[in-house]
Amino acid sequence: MGVLTGCTSDESLTYQTDYSNHRPLRVVGYPSTGSLRTVQEAVWRLADGDVEGLAALAVDDDTHATSTARNWVKAFGSAARGDVTADFYDDGLVRQVVVLYFARSGLTKEIEVRVGEDDTWGLTLAEPDPADAAVTPTWAPPTPGGSGSRTSGAPS
Repeated sequence: MGVLTGCTSDESLTYQTDYSNHRPLRVVGYPSTGSLRTVQEAVWRLADGDVEGLAALAVDDDTHATSTARNWVKAFGSAARGDVTADFYDDGLVRQVVVLYFARSGLTKEIEVRVGEDDTWGLTLAEPDPADAAVTPTWAPPTPGGSGSRTSGAPS
């Protein structure tokens, strides 16, 4: 009689553990599977104060990834422990602009997720100046889902 064992990759197990240990992300718009997963992981890294984990999501070998991640954690880490809504814009084939709405603080953060050279989704982390990292997007509506589409009123 053979024995059947289940195989789960470390990556899958880590994702499942993270998912069960964090508040659910609220979603508006139409993310792709890759963009949704990347944004969800970014919010978890923010909530955990995990600078290295957030920097590891960088889509490029960007020299600013760690300093940007540090700035984001400082500006949004505490707020990411509460309810967060991600409003996805664009079509999500290879790039999406996402606005994160942090309910606890009322802060908003525009981020970009895109497919990198290795065909995996990641974050653009190019805000080494703390002031740039904490800027509220002026084009974004005050509440999630308020504009319907980045192309219908936001600058390109």
